[in-house]
Amino acid sequence: MSQSGKQRSNIKPGIKVSIVLKKHQRTGQFTDGVVKDILTNSKSHPHGIKVRLTDGKVGRVQKIL
Repeated sequence: MSQSGKQRSNIKPGIKVSIVLKKHQRTGQFTDGVVKDILTNSKSHPHGIKVRLTDGKVGRVQKIL
C-alpha cells in the first residue's frame, strides 16, 4: 500500500511522486517527478500536499511512488 500524499510528514525532497497539475485537476491526469520543494505548510491537506518538482512543475501529490 502506498503512503498518502495528503500527509506532509510522508513527503520529503528527493522522493518520486505522482502529482496533479492545476490545469489537470478536472481530468485528473498525473505527472510523475521528483520532489524539490514542499509548498504546503500545514500537516495535511484534503486534496494533497502541494510540491514543486525538480523540473519546476507545481501540483498536489496524489501518490508516493
